[in-house]
Amino acid sequence: MNDDLDTLLTALYVKIDDELEANRWMGRPPKLTDAELVTLAVAQALLGFHSETRWLRYATTHLASMFPYPPQQSGYNKRLKAELPLVRRAVRMLAADTDFWFDTHWIADSTPVPCGMSRPTVKRSDLAGWAGYGYCASHSRFFWGLRLYLVCTPTGMPVLWALANPKLDGREVLQAMLDVDVDLVADRPGLLLIADKGFASKEFENDLAMRGIDLLRPSFKREKKRKGERLLKSVRQLIESVNDTLKGQLGLEQHGGRTFEGVAVRVARRVLALTATVRRNHKTGQPVMRSLIAFDH
Repeated sequence: MNDDLDTLLTALYVKIDDELEANRWMGRPPKLTDAELVTLAVAQALLGFHSETRWLRYATTHLASMFPYPPQQSGYNKRLKAELPLVRRAVRMLAADTDFWFDTHWIADSTPVPCGMSRPTVKRSDLAGWAGYGYCASHSRFFWGLRLYLVCTPTGMPVLWALANPKLDGREVLQAMLDVDVDLVADRPGLLLIADKGFASKEFENDLAMRGIDLLRPSFKREKKRKGERLLKSVRQLIESVNDTLKGQLGLEQHGGRTFEGVAVRVARRVLALTATVRRNHKTGQPVMRSLIAFDH
C-alpha cells in the first residue's frame, strides 16, 4: 500500500472515530472497531477488490499493520450491513468538511445499478420488490436492478444520493430526497439545480421554485432556448465523469450484493470512497478533485 492511500485511510479512520462516536459497544468490544471496519471497506473500494473473500485474504497478508484483526467474510458482510447508517453519516461528515459543501450549484443524474443478468436470478432474488426492470438511454440497454440517484457539486462531491426502483419517476425520487434534507436547501439561497430532460415538467419545476431552487435543463425541440442552456454541454459532462469514476474505477456495477441491504452498503462504501478522495485531494491542493490515481494501487 502506498503512502498516499495510507495517509487517506488513517485520516478517514481518525475522523470517523473522533466525530461520529463509533465503537460504542455494550459489553466486550470486537477486535476490529466500527471505524476500522468502515475504513477497511473504503480501502477495498479504492483498491478495486470486488470479491470479499479475495479482499480479506489480501488485507490479512498486506495490510496487517493497519488492520491486525480482519474478520471472516460472513462477519465482514454482516457487520457492514449493520453499519450502513454509519457509512451514510461518514459521507455527509466528510462532504461538509470541505469548501464545496455550500456550493450553490448542484448537478443531478441517475445511473443503473444492475443486480441480475438472467431470468432465473430475477425470479429467485431477495431483491424482489426493491429492484425492477429499467432502461438506460445513455448505453441503449435494458437492465434489472436499481438506480442510483446522485446529486453532487461541479467538483464531484456527493451531496445527496439514494437507491430506487428504476420504474419510479426520477422527479418523484428527487423530490423525496429533497424532502428528507430540507435544511440543505434552506441553507443555500439561490440554489441552481442542473439536470437533463428526464427531470422536465412544469409541476416539478414549480415544486423546485417553491423550495427556492432554479432548474437548468436542456430545452425540447418545441421549446424556446432556455436561459443558460449553452453552458449545459460542458457541465453535463461533469456528472457523466462522476458516474464513470463510480463505475469504471470503483466498480459500482460489480457490487455483488444479493439483498437490498447488501447492495445499499456496497454502493454506500463506493460513495464514501469517492467523497474521501475528493476531500483528500482538496485538502492537499491537488488539481483534479476526483482523481483516484494516487490511491488505487
